[in-house]
Amino acid sequence: MEIKKISEFVWKIEKDKAMKVPAIIYSSDKLIEAVKLDKTLEQAKNVAMLKGILKASYVMPDAHQGYGFPIGGVAAFDIDNGIVSPGGVGYDINCGVRILATNLKLKDIEKKKKELMDEIYNLVPVGVGCKSNLRLSRDELFKVFEGGSEWALQNKMAFKEDIKNTEESGKMKNASLDFVSKEAVSRGLPQLGTLGAGNHFMELQKVDEIYDEKIAKVFGIEKGSITFMIHCGSRGIGHQIASDYIKEMEDKIGFKDLPDRELINADVNSELGQKYIKSMYGAVNYAFCNRQIIMHYVREAFNKVLNVEPKELKLIYDVAHNIAKIEEHLIDGEKRKVCLHRKGATRSFGAGHKEIPENYKSIGQPVLIPGSMGTASYLLVGTNESEELSFSSTAHGAGRVQSRTAALKSLRGEQVKSDLERKGIAVKAKSWKGLAEEAPSVYKNIDEVARVSDNLKLAKKVARLVPIAVIKG
Repeated sequence: MEIKKISEFVWKIEKDKAMKVPAIIYSSDKLIEAVKLDKTLEQAKNVAMLKGILKASYVMPDAHQGYGFPIGGVAAFDIDNGIVSPGGVGYDINCGVRILATNLKLKDIEKKKKELMDEIYNLVPVGVGCKSNLRLSRDELFKVFEGGSEWALQNKMAFKEDIKNTEESGKMKNASLDFVSKEAVSRGLPQLGTLGAGNHFMELQKVDEIYDEKIAKVFGIEKGSITFMIHCGSRGIGHQIASDYIKEMEDKIGFKDLPDRELINADVNSELGQKYIKSMYGAVNYAFCNRQIIMHYVREAFNKVLNVEPKELKLIYDVAHNIAKIEEHLIDGEKRKVCLHRKGATRSFGAGHKEIPENYKSIGQPVLIPGSMGTASYLLVGTNESEELSFSSTAHGAGRVQSRTAALKSLRGEQVKSDLERKGIAVKAKSWKGLAEEAPSVYKNIDEVARVSDNLKLAKKVARLVPIAVIKG
């Protein structure tokens, strides 16, 4: 496959007979080599063959091979004759990140960071199959599916400001539990307010560097500020919805005309497509509510250990990075509604966009790109340039360079923990296996990912955050 370098940070796979649009890859000389080692480019090319795709199949700087679509893939489909694909959303529907600002500095927490993380660990269930402290009825789950973060507000686990500072105000409209299987429901009932495992984490951080003082001030941070980041998704219910609809689409539509079976899809406006979208939106809302409840527990821990009032831990923003939704974008000078898939990619609306909260209208939407365990994370802001470049999208993290299986062959969890603690990073994890799978060395260089995003103006760097303590599933 021929991939052509267009400029310092842009590569292109030209459209061939099977492709409806080209594939555009945003990367660097350092990052592109890892991209060439797996099936990322092949998957980007395959996505470009799908019905109704518009402009290009886009690949973000942190991209790696995924299910059907590459992780770090962005694709928009025509609302009238395009498709929606579970593989373009991912199994962990609305896996996403939120970040809290505090008025604390390192000196305020250094002696109590272990006690704080122990308390958070005790309050937030972590690990594979972990069960919630909450007990939901099916009726309550229906309310979570429809209301998202509003359910947490009604149950005194959120402030109104939290809702405002969540993507989509923490609630996708037209979500429904009506088309969700009994198995998916049974998986969702006991898991609300849990972290899970894999690459999910909770992290205590310090602001290490500020790139834009003015915007940082709006976010409520300065150099040396303590922040807290939460990364998780829709748990078992999202995974089951993805599995159920992949099977149903295969059974009812088939995949013989697709370049890859994993790209199974349905027309956006078909009955099956709409059932998937409504169910997926419900899982999106579940995930927003899940992160909100975890944040409530984090606030309780800060209050107990450090005597910090819950309202003093302010939500800067919550972003989704596994989602498909109807958005309006400029294509050939004309505003069009599209079904936009962001799979391992983050929305990055620029200043003035109608969907940004009023408090951020003048600067742009906050964007979060978390690093791997033990490395930096970035707080950025969306740009108007990203609209033309990537349908207002950017990277979502560091991106793997080594599979979990390979990581387990070469690394031991005990050694990973020891290495991190030597760097002054406290670690608490449910399993040694999980630590080995998520070691810093199995991910791309987060600084390089953020550099590419910033240089291309996919999103603009505001602050670099370094870890002080981390909890893993």
